[in-house]
Parts: sequence; structure tokens; C-alpha cells
Amino acid sequence: MTTAPTPVPAPAAADPSGGPGAVAAGPATPPPAPRARRLRGGAWLAALPLLAFFAIGFGLPAIAIATGAFTLSSDAEAGAGSFTTANVTDSVQGAYWTALLSSVRLSALTALIGTVVGLPLAQAVVTSRFRAVREAVLTASGVLANFGGLPLAFAFVATLGNAGEVTKLFHLTEHGWTLYGFTGLTVAYLYFLVPLMVLTITPALDGLRRQWREAAANNRATALQYWRHVALPILLPSLLGGYVLLFGSAFAAYATAAAMVGATVPLISRSIADALSGNVLVGQGNLALALSLDMIVVAVLVMAVYLPLQRRSARWLS
Repeated sequence: MTTAPTPVPAPAAADPSGGPGAVAAGPATPPPAPRARRLRGGAWLAALPLLAFFAIGFGLPAIAIATGAFTLSSDAEAGAGSFTTANVTDSVQGAYWTALLSSVRLSALTALIGTVVGLPLAQAVVTSRFRAVREAVLTASGVLANFGGLPLAFAFVATLGNAGEVTKLFHLTEHGWTLYGFTGLTVAYLYFLVPLMVLTITPALDGLRRQWREAAANNRATALQYWRHVALPILLPSLLGGYVLLFGSAFAAYATAAAMVGATVPLISRSIADALSGNVLVGQGNLALALSLDMIVVAVLVMAVYLPLQRRSARWLS
């Protein structure tokens, strides 16, 4: 004979009035909110040195640039230190506007070529079976991405200049080649932008899951269809973010262009140097600050595009 299980009575509800049917409540668990607040406070304290460095290294110069752009230079003939909008107005007119557009055009073109060339190179590195090849390429890319300025200009002049070794070997001058122009400067910029793109896009390529490729193959998709419909849509935010990063790097470059082409190619960075040194007009020192403010505005717009793209890419590849 089977005995039915004895039902277990449910605990009585707690009576807030403390009546006869009330059940004594156990000790309350302390909420974790105060500890979380303490941790957040400690994190802020740990970040104070970085915030102070940012305020001194970036905040104060930005304030000085914004203030100086709207005041007359101290070496002006009259009205030194008074408020004016002439500096900002002049910075977007005439030769200065031409230099700004030329810098944007050069940066946009080199960033586009760097993105198109850097993606397959990074993919070849990621899919390589030899770990030594990957480490060697990434290490070289890290070195070349930071190789610029006068050493880069000297290397290109000695190699592809009018009397350069490669120029003489292949008789490039007879075919219309010149290093000291827009095309030559584009080639020089690609020397450090392509490695920078390889470093930027490699983590995103590592984030592509093998299951996605296998699922595409199981559905009889070709490699081209996989890249067109799966890989590239996922990589698009990272590619656009890398393009923006390359654009900013090329837009801020100065020493290579100044040493290699001089004033042959008008650039905003070169215009700032001329205004500071008084090579164009005397008493226009604050005009250089207005030109710098124009560069800051372009950089802010670039970062406004770059940061959302990075966050969207991180959600897909995490």
C-alpha cells in the first residue's frame, strides 16, 4: 500500500503589524550599492592623474587656441589683444582655404588607398599558417606606422627623388615621375598609412568567427559571396573607423611634407608654420591659431564619426 506524501504547509505571510500569524523575518541582506559606489569613487581617484594630464596637455592649449583665434596678435600694429573675427574669417578664404581643401583631399585619398591596400594584407597575415610571419608583419607595421618626419622624407628623396636610385634605375623621370608633387607626397604618406591600417583592422579580422564561414559554405556560398554578404557588412564599421583614423593621421602630418615638397603642395599645416614665422604677413601670429582651430574642428568631426563606429563594431565582434 502506497502512502501519500504528507503536504508541507506553506510559510505564513509576514504580518507587518506583528500579529499572532506573523513570521519573524531573517536578517536583511545589505544592499551592494554602497560598495559599488565606493568602487566607482576609487576608480575616479585612480583616473585623476590621467584627467589632470589631459587637462594640462590638451585642455589648456585648446583654450589658448580658441581664445587667440578671436583676438588680435600681440605684434599687430594696433589693437593688440582686442576681440576680432578677422582671423577666423581670413583662415577660410584665399590661399588658406585652398590649403585646407588640399589637406582634406590629400588625407581623404591616402586614407582610402591605405584602407583598400591594408585590408587584404591584414587578411593574409591573419590567415597565415606561420605564426612567425604574423609576428614579423605586425612588428614591422608597428615600426613603419610611426616612421615619418625628416627620416621618411630623406629616404624617399634618396630612393625616388630626381637623382634617386630607383628613379635612375627605371628611368622614371622620362615617364613624367616627380616626387615633389601631390602624387609623390601621396606615395610617401602610404608608407606609414598602410601599416597603420594593418594594425587597426587585424583585431577586427581576428573577431570574424569560423562558424560564420562554415555556415556560408554549408549554404553553398562562394568566398566572394561570403565576403560580400557576411564579412564586409560586419567589418564595415571597423573599416570606416580605420579610414577615419588614417585620415586624421595624414591630416596632422607636417614634417614629411615640409621637408619633401615645401610649398609645392599647399597644406594647412604648412600655412600654420608660415603664419607663425611671419613668412607671409607680419603681425598675423594669431591667424595661425585660427588655422589651428580649423584643424581642431575637422578633427572633432572626424572623431564624432570614429567613436560611434568603433562602438558598433565592438558589439558585433565581441
